[in-house]
Amino acid sequence: MPALPEIAAACQAMRLGVSASELHGGLCGWLCGGGENSPQWLRRVLVDEDLPAPGSGDPLDALRLASAAQLEDRDFGFELLLPDANDSLEARSGALFDWCRGFVGGFGLATGAEPPLSEEGSEALADLAQLARATAEPDGDEEDEAAYAEIEEFVRVAALLLHGDCALGPRHRRSLN
Repeated sequence: MPALPEIAAACQAMRLGVSASELHGGLCGWLCGGGENSPQWLRRVLVDEDLPAPGSGDPLDALRLASAAQLEDRDFGFELLLPDANDSLEARSGALFDWCRGFVGGFGLATGAEPPLSEEGSEALADLAQLARATAEPDGDEEDEAAYAEIEEFVRVAALLLHGDCALGPRHRRSLN
């Protein structure tokens, strides 16, 4: 997986208008919703047909390939592209909420209005949408750090659950028929 600063620099160079975390969330939402894993992902996720497809070796193409592989990993090695623990809680939680905003948007683009969700998937998506509306608080203590860690893990697991509902489930049903 490319590092956050590398993706942030690519976003800035292309003048995408989204943070690296939000872009990764959008990509993951797209893939979890069953969107096509192709070099054209950027124009689909950002709904801009004029965007060029990231070329082979480009950090944004590496992001796509790594994210798709992590989502398919049977050992649940999926990770969110977020600032590391050295950054402030405000910066990390803001990036997590950005990631959720991107995810919900990308997921909706891939699935449409009626995604084939389990009851748990519906609840997870509603919770992600609520997190997407949240804003970061400037101060935090140890309790807030613990809450952040729990929320980050919830988001990671929710994305995997939705990937199972909308990408893996339909693929397995087709292979059985």
